Amino acid sequence: MKRSSGCHPERERGAGVGGRREDRFALVRVGMTCIVLLFATAAYGDGEQRFAKIGDLDIGYRTYGTLAADKSNVIVVLTWFGGTSADLAGWIGAGNLYDSSRYHIIVIDALGDGVSSSPSNSHLSKITIRDMVRSQHELLTRELKLDHVLAVSGLSMGGMQTFQWVVSYPEFMTKAIPIVGTPKLTAYDLLLWKTELSLIDSPLGMKAAADINEMHLHTPAYIAGHTKDIDALMKSHEESLRRLDRRNYAALLRAMIGHDIGSFESVRAKMLIVVSQQDHMVNPAPAEEFARATKSQLLTLTGDCGHLATACEKERLIEAVARFLGTP
Repeated sequence: MKRSSGCHPERERGAGVGGRREDRFALVRVGMTCIVLLFATAAYGDGEQRFAKIGDLDIGYRTYGTLAADKSNVIVVLTWFGGTSADLAGWIGAGNLYDSSRYHIIVIDALGDGVSSSPSNSHLSKITIRDMVRSQHELLTRELKLDHVLAVSGLSMGGMQTFQWVVSYPEFMTKAIPIVGTPKLTAYDLLLWKTELSLIDSPLGMKAAADINEMHLHTPAYIAGHTKDIDALMKSHEESLRRLDRRNYAALLRAMIGHDIGSFESVRAKMLIVVSQQDHMVNPAPAEEFARATKSQLLTLTGDCGHLATACEKERLIEAVARFLGTP
């Protein structure tokens, strides 16, 4: 692992929004002014954890696949709530969602994920989605020397960051693929996240937050039809969230609660927007409205898996993304 001296990241396993669900799916790891040059960009990414020092921030990232000579095949992938760049490994590889046999994949750890600067490992206390995107842009342009990428994408909170990218830096990418994300939260989303946040400092703490989180990952129909031992299910999710630092969890909740990209008149990227019709965790309505307003492509996952429809309908998702990326 390559990292800067004085940087002490915490490797935390993601299990929140968009996180891994090994107990139910057979999947593997589906959770500024001064730049210090730490190492040169490799032409081939091996998935090793790397760090860049950007001002007083440490930004973690991993790269996969060969970078084209003209740097035209870069896809930037952003982490979900509670997840890290390591947790995205199950979505990367030949023929996978992010095909590293064709593209150079750069996965960036969001501020607050416990790898990049976070409340648990730095002075950072307040984070916004805009802060995450700004730090990612600094990493790409000033550290990795990229002035344009083929695409930006992410699942769940990674999708929220993707929506922010297309308005903050509209000319930076040719394409964008937000997956089960949103340009802004609905009242129902806010009710969920504010409830979790209010529980963090209660006696029940992360246990209660984990149970509320688990309740919203799938639809009621899915839970009723696929869960034989509810106590085991609850315990599994509670243990997953217990690995996360409470301060980071709360900071990311606040970042999502404050998320709203505002006007999207500046959007220039060609977009494929993926929503889950029965998503109880990230309401699909704002993303659907965005797709209509910008005349973007819309892929609707219709099964009863809810927010984790990306796993249940993985092959359909992979095919749609591959087709979109392969079309001029």
